Amino acid sequence: MHVGVIDGTGAPGRSDQTVVIRDGRIEAVGPAGDVHVPSGATTMDLRGRTAIPGLVAMHEHLFYQMEPPGAALQFFAAQSAFAKLYLASGVTTIRTAGTIDFDGDLRVKQRIDAGREPGPTVHVTSPYLEARGNEPDVEGVVHDVRAWADAGATSFKAGPTLRAEELRAAIQTTHDLGLRITGHLCAVGFRQAAALGIDNLEHGLIVDTEFYSGKERGVCPDQGASMGELAGLDIQSPEVSETISTLVNHGVSVTSTLAVFETFTTRDSALDPRALTVLSPRLREQYQSIRSQRMGSGNRSATLGGSLLRKEMEFERAFVAAGGRLLAGVDPTGWGGVVAGFGDQRQLELLVEAGFTPEQAIKIASSNGANFLRQNDIGTIAVGSRADLVILRGNPSTDISNVRRVEWVMKGGVVYDPDALIAAAEGAVGAFDPARLLRWPLNAITGAIVALAVLALRRRTRGWRAAGPSAARVGV
Repeated sequence: MHVGVIDGTGAPGRSDQTVVIRDGRIEAVGPAGDVHVPSGATTMDLRGRTAIPGLVAMHEHLFYQMEPPGAALQFFAAQSAFAKLYLASGVTTIRTAGTIDFDGDLRVKQRIDAGREPGPTVHVTSPYLEARGNEPDVEGVVHDVRAWADAGATSFKAGPTLRAEELRAAIQTTHDLGLRITGHLCAVGFRQAAALGIDNLEHGLIVDTEFYSGKERGVCPDQGASMGELAGLDIQSPEVSETISTLVNHGVSVTSTLAVFETFTTRDSALDPRALTVLSPRLREQYQSIRSQRMGSGNRSATLGGSLLRKEMEFERAFVAAGGRLLAGVDPTGWGGVVAGFGDQRQLELLVEAGFTPEQAIKIASSNGANFLRQNDIGTIAVGSRADLVILRGNPSTDISNVRRVEWVMKGGVVYDPDALIAAAEGAVGAFDPARLLRWPLNAITGAIVALAVLALRRRTRGWRAAGPSAARVGV
């Protein structure tokens, strides 16, 4: 009762509202003086608080990645810890956007669904679909999509090396199964992917190679060189306008991941001190060392990163203004600068910095994702919606940083204490887990294959190398 409401539709927030919840659903919502409160109901006076819908985050992972300058990628399983952090931060639904441990992701989803473990509703994406060999392997891609769908994947992720013939096959097979596919593309440009029928593109303009002067058909170019040219691209140019029109006309959604891109700049705001608390002691030291090397004021790639972040913000404003559907996610990869949940909150702040109103930013991060997932009963505070709510101290309409002030989270009518969830995740990322030894053979083999594939890809793309020696590729 007496709570402010930002309902997830993009409409201005409303003050002094009452929300009635029964059996895990929203039964009524409206002005406090007009809504009937059932006899015997438990009531809460929430003056000074704001309710927003549970966030629907669309580029999430249940693993943590670190990349020291000049060293190999390091992957750390973080399923249970990240599940807690997502929920504690107000994220009640996630779509994983690729995995290094598909079986592990499924297990944590099953435990959450069964009520044995706290966490968001999880939509599990397949392992990455990448090119295999020098020639397109269409049959192999079709086989992989069907096999992962049979195993429980509900969405798919096309990787940077996938070529047009393979991407076409992946899209068609996914659609034949009634599912959807997204992509972090490189060998294929955005306009071509849209024409092929892809549903979603990750990261935005920063990774689109179609504007690179040295682009070769079916080849993922050096992304440092490609991004270097993008930094000087005019978002108002006819070429970019054509790309935006193509995406909008084909109904292709774009996932914003500004929070991970910010970690490749010199901005102090990119460092969230809360992230250190959830890393194991051995990873905290690495985190601080990597950050000082990658984000120093003299780092040329960090300077380029700042230009690219501003360029991406401008692109996302233009995309939405043209009628495009923008989604949001954190992508806890890169060099390790962001973690689950906390990064999703930072993503909202960055969307507002990009020029969206707080209400628009919350819509991007809630109902837009719900609509993409074809789940119209989440993502908004409306009669009949599932009771996935976040209660914030303060009002994000006047100060978006209030999205960090989570008092409690409700998922399906069940209330969770964010402080307790964060405390349970403290020091857990990268910590030794004896239970994982029982699953070592399969997970070790799977992880080794993924790591080798990523390292091979890095040798082909060389990340952001052209911008400086400390550059890195985001969003594996």
